[in-house]
Amino acid sequence: MHDKVLCMGNHLEELKEIRSMMQKSTRFISLSGLSGIFAGVYALIGAFVAYQYLEFYGNIRQFFASVGLNTLNNKFIFFLIIDASTVLVLALGTSFFLTARNIKKNNESMFSPTAIRLVINMMIPLVVGGVFSLILLSYGYIGLVAPSMLIFYGLALINASSYTIRDIRYLGYLEILIGFIALLDSGNGLFYWSLGFGVLHIVYGTYMYFKYEYKKDA
Repeated sequence: MHDKVLCMGNHLEELKEIRSMMQKSTRFISLSGLSGIFAGVYALIGAFVAYQYLEFYGNIRQFFASVGLNTLNNKFIFFLIIDASTVLVLALGTSFFLTARNIKKNNESMFSPTAIRLVINMMIPLVVGGVFSLILLSYGYIGLVAPSMLIFYGLALINASSYTIRDIRYLGYLEILIGFIALLDSGNGLFYWSLGFGVLHIVYGTYMYFKYEYKKDA
């Protein structure tokens, strides 16, 4: 009886190892929850700086609700592009560093076919969304930019979820939902941008960290 139980235990361990190997071959599992938290913090800091700047020189709600370009709007747009680009660079840099750390722990490769497919499937909606947002800005449709960024980012997460931890697709659904709500309230674009890229990233990054990484780091 004892030998049978021991044998069953060995079979279970073998099945777990096979399942883990299959998962690593089809899914990139080294995404860092901590990077989501840092990205959210950077986004909130960037939004705070933008809010202070816009409120100092004008009315933030009027800016996001306005249509058309003028000298003042061009000045605001230039500042927001610099602000958002800084947030993006910091978020990508932190994500790269923390993900590389997880890759070593999980014995994965940053250039595996799965990782490459993940990047490609995520970048397509992001690049399209970025170009679309720049076109909107060039025509002065300022209030549509933040909702568009949220929606395309949500689509990117859903698209990429087939090649990594499936949980990120739920973040994608929430980003799209907030994007559509922002479309109905375009004057508060900075608020919804902060909610989607800031608060949601922090909440979801915390959830992902404690679900997948905390025990490994402990």
